[in-house]
Amino acid sequence: MNVRKIVTVVEEIHTEGGREVSRPARVAVVAAVIENPWAGQGFVEDLTPGIDANASDLGALLAPAVLDALESPAEAYGKAAIVGLDGEVEHGSALIHTLQFGDHFRKAANATTLLPAVEKRGPAGIVFDIPLKHITDATIRSHHQSIEIRISDAPHPNEIVIALAAAAQGRPQQRLAPLSTEQ
Repeated sequence: MNVRKIVTVVEEIHTEGGREVSRPARVAVVAAVIENPWAGQGFVEDLTPGIDANASDLGALLAPAVLDALESPAEAYGKAAIVGLDGEVEHGSALIHTLQFGDHFRKAANATTLLPAVEKRGPAGIVFDIPLKHITDATIRSHHQSIEIRISDAPHPNEIVIALAAAAQGRPQQRLAPLSTEQ
């Protein structure tokens, strides 16, 4: 795995809707900008060797880093794979939609649900939103949120941005009724 750089973003919301948030709402993202393991190979039928060589190492690198940046236990989480223009969306999906990658985050966060994800292809500086959901119950509405990220010089055409996001709480000032009220 060739990592060009790691970017960490921490957002802390103190006021929402004109009111002070009782405890600042904290969301952290850690993104690794890596060389696309399938770059320059044309269409690759079997992505397994690249997955086996990279997915677990990426999960092991990013999971503890995002939780360290959050500085609190995670209550919501998500992931992203943004592929440079010379790659396929499938290249990013191959790395993040495997237990070799995701289980590092699930175990570190004591989570049980699937990680929500965004995957797309784009040029350097593309804006992307990482969706987050509750770590143990994806139906908990208060934790459905997203964080917008942009890395000005990534991904290069032969790179992939792989990111994990974690929130220490649900949305600030959330007041939607639980899903069970509509069933």
